[in-house]
Amino acid sequence: MGDAKIETFLPPYLQSNAVIRALSDTYTSFSERRQALGLSNPGTVENVHREVQRDVFLNNFMFSGLRADINRPLSVSPMFQYTHSFAMGSQGLPPYGFSAIYGSTRWFLQGNLDNDGQLIARTNFKWNSSFVTKCQTQIAPGPGQAMITIDNEISGKDFSASLKTINPQMIEGGLTGVVIGSYLQSITPSLALGFEAMWQRVAMNSGPETALSYVARYKGSDWVASAQVLQAQSAINTSYWRRLTDKVEAGVDLNLQFVPGMRGGGLMGGGMQKEGTTTVGAKYDFRTATFRAQLDSSGRLSCLLEKRVLPPVQITFAGEMDHLKQSAKVGLAVSIEVASEDVMNMAGADVTPPAVPF
Repeated sequence: MGDAKIETFLPPYLQSNAVIRALSDTYTSFSERRQALGLSNPGTVENVHREVQRDVFLNNFMFSGLRADINRPLSVSPMFQYTHSFAMGSQGLPPYGFSAIYGSTRWFLQGNLDNDGQLIARTNFKWNSSFVTKCQTQIAPGPGQAMITIDNEISGKDFSASLKTINPQMIEGGLTGVVIGSYLQSITPSLALGFEAMWQRVAMNSGPETALSYVARYKGSDWVASAQVLQAQSAINTSYWRRLTDKVEAGVDLNLQFVPGMRGGGLMGGGMQKEGTTTVGAKYDFRTATFRAQLDSSGRLSCLLEKRVLPPVQITFAGEMDHLKQSAKVGLAVSIEVASEDVMNMAGADVTPPAVPF
């Protein structure tokens, strides 16, 4: 997002004001100095640990039981496809689910419906190159199972800001729900600092609660170190990611939480106790496969292998072993992409897919 002079947003009779002109000159000089530093966009506070927690670790990929996905692409540009999903023996996946995705340069629409009647819908709209509004709605059978989240993200040249609301309501004579605001600013080409503030109020007969967290992110040539201090949970979360080779990535994550201790007889006030978990993981990219593995300090070992056996067929194997609990989980998934001849011709013709605002 480019930096414009303050006068361009004011009526003509204020543009000649001496105070306004002084403020505008100060802001312009500050913007020029920022541009001279060569700063880049640091990403969002929500994704400050993305290289480790989203790319290397198995948190978003792990499953158990049997799963089968049948994908049907209908168009490449704009992107349009639907998927039938079947699962068996899994606690977190429904037996059947149907999802549809549509994506263009400005819109991203996704809907998921399972056999229990739970509906999850996402809508992203890109107002311009810097401003995106994201809305997610979840509706499930039963009272109190509906939820809506609205997130507005602004991406500048050297900063990112967002304002998120969860279940906002004004029907009780005041605002209830959760409001989360975050800001991350590049200080140097390698260092970025930011914060995240949360305000929540369950009902008008109860007082509001607030929490503040601080984040820092440092990016080297082939490594990234991040830290986040969470005031509400009295916790510290740090991560370190490094690219070892062109095909190998590794990461380590430490989550340390301070909780009140116990005195004799089970009474509170015995000082602060530290509870933490350390996780180490690695990701290997082969020509037609990707292998992920991680081990945490609680003795849980997990691995996941994604293998494309044919251009339209991919097989995924997931396994987890908890040594302390003496338990194990295994998952096997098959994903089949059934595309029409026209879509295959478009893909073979190197049609450029749109930059979808995910």
